Amino acid sequence: MTTIITADGLIEIPEVFRKTDALKPGQRCDIERVACGEYRLRMVNVPDATVPDLVDVLLACPVKDWWVEPDRSERTSLKPPILFDE
Repeated sequence: MTTIITADGLIEIPEVFRKTDALKPGQRCDIERVACGEYRLRMVNVPDATVPDLVDVLLACPVKDWWVEPDRSERTSLKPPILFDE
């Protein structure tokens, strides 16, 4: 696949590669010069594809609206009230 170096010296990784490897903006990478005109790019701290993101797991939950706010009308405090001198 071919890409273009911008005037600022930036190289865009094609979208198909970013989606396949779950690359995110701001993610760090190492670049190594192998030979004249040949480079190796290696992502640093690539997320493990086998460990799903917790938010994604919760959003994918088939049971919706299972959380019920507890009744707090009879809640008591175990600590005595704090009294301030005036």
